[in-house]
Amino acid sequence: MITTELHYLAASAALAALMWIPYVLNRLVVWGLADTVGYPAAQKPLAPWAERLKKAHANLIENLVPFAAVVLVAHAAGMSNEATASAAALFFFSRLVHALAYAFAMPWVRTLGFTGGWLAIMWILLAMHA
Repeated sequence: MITTELHYLAASAALAALMWIPYVLNRLVVWGLADTVGYPAAQKPLAPWAERLKKAHANLIENLVPFAAVVLVAHAAGMSNEATASAAALFFFSRLVHALAYAFAMPWVRTLGFTGGWLAIMWILLAMHA
């Protein structure tokens, strides 16, 4: 059975699996096909939004690991409830906000998105120990 937590884990993984596309398309436009698939000696700078989105993507990958771990442990322990489901939704939407805020250079919103994702992980951990 797909719980709400597993649904948002899969949605977060899908977000991570798709986030590279916009910044690689920018690389293709700026560098051209040969340099994009090769190893150019001198790399032209990408658009600032693409550089920021690349950083947001790396940050999501780093945070997806602990999120996945706590969701999978909670699922294996049969600990799905409103608190863990809400936390999983919070993680996904917070990370989506983080990515958009990072790409569009919105510093306070970006920080709130990051913090929401971190709090979601802590929320699930606490729910497992309550």
